[in-house]
Amino acid sequence: MLIDTHSHINIMVKKTFDTLMQAEDFINSRNIINEAATNNVTKLINVGTSLIESINCIELANRFENVYAAIGIHPNDLTGDWKKELNELKKELLNKKSNKIVAVGECGVDKHYPDFNLQRQEDAFKAQIELALENNLAIIVHSRDAYDETLKILEEYKNNNMRGVIHCFSEDLNFAKTTISWWFVIGIGGTLTYPKNNTLREVANTVSLNDIVLETDAPFLPSQSMRGKQNHPQNILIIAEYLAALRNISLDEVAKQTTDNVERIFRI
Repeated sequence: MLIDTHSHINIMVKKTFDTLMQAEDFINSRNIINEAATNNVTKLINVGTSLIESINCIELANRFENVYAAIGIHPNDLTGDWKKELNELKKELLNKKSNKIVAVGECGVDKHYPDFNLQRQEDAFKAQIELALENNLAIIVHSRDAYDETLKILEEYKNNNMRGVIHCFSEDLNFAKTTISWWFVIGIGGTLTYPKNNTLREVANTVSLNDIVLETDAPFLPSQSMRGKQNHPQNILIIAEYLAALRNISLDEVAKQTTDNVERIFRI
């Protein structure tokens, strides 16, 4: 069994971002979920990036038995109303129909694009960490061009029984070792296969397999063999096979251990 710990099926099936899913979108979602199952990807965590997309993730989780939801606000999707939107997400956590929420995120710091509001990102990141801690949920951390800022914020909470994933891991071995010591695992996806990504391959081959989960970030970041195409949860198999070859272990060992890791972090 394989698990995709980070997908955006809601974004895959819709033409417009930040709109609620319609009946046809759920039909197309079912097709994606079934296609993933043909590659032995039997569970998926669908990850929110805004209030509306988080609601879509909850709805997908409630409709499909093997789909779970993460709710949060991506640093690039923060608006001036982010506090109000986060309060709406808090209400969802209190809704008994939303008991398939297994994480808060993705949330974090992203300095890649110009005109970012660092203070807003850091404030929202801390608020979402605290929301996860209050509800005993995992945290899905987005960090891009924000090495120091991410570590500084996470360090504030390192003694608060945090747990979570550093999504789309793109930092160095020291960052990995530090966050692993704070009860995080690293999310490994299609970028592992990119020819120039030797740093990630070093990390993925050095840290314990106990500290790795697999993710696609579909529809984004497909593996090298599929560059230019829409990514898909079924491609977790490609990542698992690549990781097994990199570490010179069996695919079965990768599948079993990463599945155990998901169950430990997300409690599913």
